[in-house]
Amino acid sequence: MEPNQWYNLTVQECMDRMQTDLVKGLTSKEVEHRLQQVGENMLQEKKKISPWVILLNQFKDFMVLVLLAATLISGLLGEFTDAITIIAIVVINGILGFIQEFKAEKSLNALKELTAPMAHVIRNGELAQILAKDIVPGDLVYFEGGDRIPADVRIIVSHGLHIEESALTGESVPVLKVDGTIQDTEVPLGDQRNMAFMGTLVTRGTGQGIVIGTGMHTEMGKIADLIQSTDTMQTPLQQRLEQLGKILIVVALALTAMVVIAGIMHDHNPYQMFLAGVSLAVAAIPEGLPAIVTIALALGVQRMIKRKAIVRKLPSVETLGCASVICSDKTGTLTQNKMTVTEIWVEGMKIGVTGSGYSLKGDFLFEGKGGKPDRTSSFHKLMELNCLCNNAQIREEKKVWGIVGDPTEGALLVAAAKAGVTHASMQHWDRVKEFPFDSERKMMSVLVKNHRGSQTIAVKGAPDVLLSRCTHVLWNGNVIALTSSQKKQILETNQMMAGQALRVLAVAYRDVPAGERIVDEQQAENRLIFVGLCGMMDPPREEVRDAIKKCRLAGIRTVMITGDHQKTAEAIARQLGILPKGGLTINGQDLYNMSDEEFARKVENIYVYARVSPEHKLKIVRALQARGHVVAMTGDGVNDAPAIKAANIGIAMGITGTDVSKEASSLILADDNFATIEAAIEEGRTIYDNIRKFIRYLLASNVGEILVMFLAMMAGMPLPLVPIQILWVNLVTDGLPAMALGVDQPEGDTMKRPPRSSKESIFARGLGWKIISRGLLIGVCTLAAFWITLQAEPDNLVKAQTMAFSTLVMAQLIHVFDCRSEHSVFHRNPFQNKYLVLSVIVSVLLLVGVIYLAPLQPIFKTVPLNGKEWMILLGFAAIPTFAVGLMRLMIDAVIGKK
Repeated sequence: MEPNQWYNLTVQECMDRMQTDLVKGLTSKEVEHRLQQVGENMLQEKKKISPWVILLNQFKDFMVLVLLAATLISGLLGEFTDAITIIAIVVINGILGFIQEFKAEKSLNALKELTAPMAHVIRNGELAQILAKDIVPGDLVYFEGGDRIPADVRIIVSHGLHIEESALTGESVPVLKVDGTIQDTEVPLGDQRNMAFMGTLVTRGTGQGIVIGTGMHTEMGKIADLIQSTDTMQTPLQQRLEQLGKILIVVALALTAMVVIAGIMHDHNPYQMFLAGVSLAVAAIPEGLPAIVTIALALGVQRMIKRKAIVRKLPSVETLGCASVICSDKTGTLTQNKMTVTEIWVEGMKIGVTGSGYSLKGDFLFEGKGGKPDRTSSFHKLMELNCLCNNAQIREEKKVWGIVGDPTEGALLVAAAKAGVTHASMQHWDRVKEFPFDSERKMMSVLVKNHRGSQTIAVKGAPDVLLSRCTHVLWNGNVIALTSSQKKQILETNQMMAGQALRVLAVAYRDVPAGERIVDEQQAENRLIFVGLCGMMDPPREEVRDAIKKCRLAGIRTVMITGDHQKTAEAIARQLGILPKGGLTINGQDLYNMSDEEFARKVENIYVYARVSPEHKLKIVRALQARGHVVAMTGDGVNDAPAIKAANIGIAMGITGTDVSKEASSLILADDNFATIEAAIEEGRTIYDNIRKFIRYLLASNVGEILVMFLAMMAGMPLPLVPIQILWVNLVTDGLPAMALGVDQPEGDTMKRPPRSSKESIFARGLGWKIISRGLLIGVCTLAAFWITLQAEPDNLVKAQTMAFSTLVMAQLIHVFDCRSEHSVFHRNPFQNKYLVLSVIVSVLLLVGVIYLAPLQPIFKTVPLNGKEWMILLGFAAIPTFAVGLMRLMIDAVIGKK
């Protein structure tokens, strides 16, 4: 029988199926037999790939093979500096990829740490402490507050047992467990109240259970299997660069072959043409591109760290830039994961409570007015009772307030502290007896006694149940008989508060007359005096609403995926602006009953998913991806890990997140702040824009170099550039400015445009045309400078080649400023990017060096140029950038007038 069906069975049926004894448990012999059959109670790992295989796989990439070929060619040409540079790039990228892949599977190790190391079991009729890995199906286990559940268990005894399951189910508060049978079928994990699951934590109470699943047969094991079987998505940047590499190699080889053939047909030396062709091939393939991409991403990572986002995988920064849907967990991500009293009702008056989380800062708004009430009021009595009928504690660590105990009780204690009522102020009361909360009574009560000997019963519980035990009400400081109209008003208020997704508790008390002896809860919890209602919730993070609004303006949809109840999820979603008018909300049961075809039709209009399991989250992510979305999945729990890994980019919470979710993620939010995601998306878009900028610059420059040679050969002219000049331009002039473009500042509309399609080509939005047109102009202008100089001095080929070489370099260095804008060179301040200005100055100085330094002239085949020649070459070099820029200004002016 599958674990998710055990909740339908009675305790006796469970014992019969597991063939165990309710009193004695299993015998040692039976344990040994079952251990051999099912194995140890541990999460199993699939066969690991050898680290050497992972390392070698890094060098199978198409672009890497092209780079290795370029290395060989550069070495044959004697250009060892170029060859060493290329090898260094290949090795660095290989190491980065190896580290990334080698660390990616740590999720399972982190998951193992959530399992309990020790457990208490009944064997051979005795209670014994054993290693959790030795537990087998059929074992009887005992657990109490502070214990971690060692396996999947059907609960057979529960005494006020509460278990924290938020990491597995998304439930924001500890769940009260029962030992009865659940009759419904297909009950979500969060509603299986007679089950306890491996890795979850007992917050209070005690219980016993029979183990029905161990190791990989637990709910935690299912998640481990999902993590291992989920493939990591290739990022859009990786896809585009792979496409780009294939395009470049085909185009470069075709054009190079044409240049060589044309040169030979015009009686040029075949050997010289071969060297020129090989040089062009090396120049046409931007071997510096992967290094520049890596540098741009690495610098982006440093900027993101300052904005509280820690990047685990470099390409994920760019991937964020094209995210179109953010699937966000609710508890701890959109909300604070801190139960907070937000509304109180006493004497027919609604009182708002300010402040958030467990901070003691806050106030009470009485009919819209701030301030604290008189100590004799009903309100103050309510606060005192909240403090007395409470087992939680408030603690301050490193100037941050937190609670120890049940979050619901902690919220009541914090509210009381805001009113000036604390355990310290109530020290004159001593607890005599406690009647713990259970699922049948739906209330908790304590008997307390003060130093004068007076005794009082303080009670809190479900409003409808507690109200039925009340005969009087505290009203205007007086105890009066509870009327039917007052009961109706209290119940209507309870319904209204519950409709706002508040968890509502009622508070009552009664003074115990002298001589009355309280022996049980039935005697204690009757003839009560009703005091008031406390409504609490896990409040949204204050900054999240603005972050979601900014994402919406950027064309990014936020979807809430939570294990919490549907009403609660809807209320939070509306407060945050996630759920628009007409937007759909579904729960895990709806999703289970929905066919894949129906889900595919509705997924675009679903904004809230409630009571979902890990498998559901994975299904949602994959359905959105199938619709062409780039999905970012945020979360903090174990249950989020498979979907985090399957998403295009997984985002984990740094403070509240489990190690499992962090290891499965690409990005970790150090401050658990949803607003940091918006900042990360802006950074991702900026980085992608910068990558497009230096691709535009590099390829336009390379096109210009190839066209200079190609057009010269087709026209039967001498070689305008010698091989060493081509390699020099490729290595020096292309490199420094391209790197500077990688850290360029963003343009103003970065977060005001929709996300680009994940299928968008790197050459989309006119980039391909800009590369070809600018490259053509650079090539033509360079050839024009060469031809004019050659016509003036037909016997001085070296000077003409120096003019061509200098014009080509300066045209590229001027063109780099044009690449900063999608519009033209006149749309941005050219001095804004100081790194770019510095790189251009360095490149110009290097050019001047190879022209005027005597030792370098024979190596680079150059001669000195005079002032007139510099004026000519600068004029030709400026044409590709400024002519197009002026044309764009005129077009914009005409369009503006219309």
